Amino acid sequence: MRPDFVAAVRAAWAEQLPDLDTDPVAVVGRISRAARLLERATKARLAEHGLEPWEYDVLAALRRSGPKATLSAGTLTASMLVTPGTMTNRIDRMVNRRLVSTGIAPDDRRSTLVTLTRSGRTLVEAAAAGLMAVEQEAIAGLSTQRRQRLANLLHELLLTLGDDAPPEKATTGATPPTRRRPPR
Repeated sequence: MRPDFVAAVRAAWAEQLPDLDTDPVAVVGRISRAARLLERATKARLAEHGLEPWEYDVLAALRRSGPKATLSAGTLTASMLVTPGTMTNRIDRMVNRRLVSTGIAPDDRRSTLVTLTRSGRTLVEAAAAGLMAVEQEAIAGLSTQRRQRLANLLHELLLTLGDDAPPEKATTGATPPTRRRPPR
């Protein structure tokens, strides 16, 4: 197997600190490095659509949520792994761009609902196709069997790290438990 950057890092550590166990770097270092390389390609493709990765993530979550393309701000916050303040800022910026609209949940006035606008839907659908092409290109060198094996191993790792299934609404369209509206 051809050496990669992480192999060079491990070799350097072995030379400098021979007793240091760098086995975790073989996995975590490669995941981290792959994520950065993929992020670079993703950012470039999304920039063609005038989107930042976080904007795409919000728009895509709304688009996947079902025909109404609406989620609570709390559900978005939980699925994006950000703080409520960060999510509020992001939603406000996307409202200003007319990619989403907000409203108060009719069943809980403390909860903000975020809805994909027509222009947001058009944009995310166009960006999704381009992004899937980038991801397909990234894994093109792996056989179908290796892709599945890697996907299964990463699935196990994510579960080990506590990354369970997304909030119910994001996958089923069911109404999730609501959270208090973040202060503005």
